[in-house]
Amino acid sequence: MSRNNDRLSGPVESSQPPEATTSRLLDFVQPTQFVEIPSKGKHYPSGHPLKDKEVIEINFMTAKDEDILSSRSLLKNGTAIDRFLQNIITDKKVTVDSLLIGDKNAIIVDARISAYGQDYTTEVTCPNCGTKDKMEYDLQEKTVIESTVPEAVALTETGTFKFILPISGFEVEIKILTSKDESLMMKRSNKKKKGSLDTTFTDQYKLMIVSVDNVTDKGLVNRFIEMMPIKDSKKIREVYKLINPNVELKFDFECRSCDYEQELEVPFGAEFFWPDR
Repeated sequence: MSRNNDRLSGPVESSQPPEATTSRLLDFVQPTQFVEIPSKGKHYPSGHPLKDKEVIEINFMTAKDEDILSSRSLLKNGTAIDRFLQNIITDKKVTVDSLLIGDKNAIIVDARISAYGQDYTTEVTCPNCGTKDKMEYDLQEKTVIESTVPEAVALTETGTFKFILPISGFEVEIKILTSKDESLMMKRSNKKKKGSLDTTFTDQYKLMIVSVDNVTDKGLVNRFIEMMPIKDSKKIREVYKLINPNVELKFDFECRSCDYEQELEVPFGAEFFWPDR
């Protein structure tokens, strides 16, 4: 028995440091951050987990998130970013589909900054001569655009907006587009054959317009959209630009080849989440 006791007594002392290390690993909590959302939660319907919330909590990116963003199948079907976002949002009652597009953009930018830093280098094509050049952008210089509701526009209890169109005289009700709407537009665009008519504007209106003169029947609403006067269409775009909260990433572009100058939006290329590739 004494030999067995000797054998057992040795490992007990040497195993204490690993136990302490194991305990530290078990106590490790994944770090999180709070992202200010442009909407401040104002335009979500009653009962939505982000209603009247100014921030959303997200996890820092992990190796698992890099796996998601590198998945060929997810990249091919266009769901990699949404799957990644759903993984880092801590409140699982918040679905990516229900996020307003501007809030989604804010989360994407801040997640990228915390993971890879604020410096972003990508390729830009000159709109005038087609020359491609590298550009560097500081993502911390993003501009947060808050929602502004004009006097002639009424905000409803469900978070939609009503106003009178200048030519038809109809009262139109519109909503701020969500991530789900954005995905639907992308799918419809990808299904169209090359050379077919570009229906970007009408596709947006069909998702944006909730009712016309209190008529909610999609068939009738879509019929009106197809015949809508340009001034009515312009009015909808003007109001939407004001009410839509978003994050803007813009820079002053100057082409080295032709000296063309213009303010451009920062393109989200493959380097945005894969800066070292």
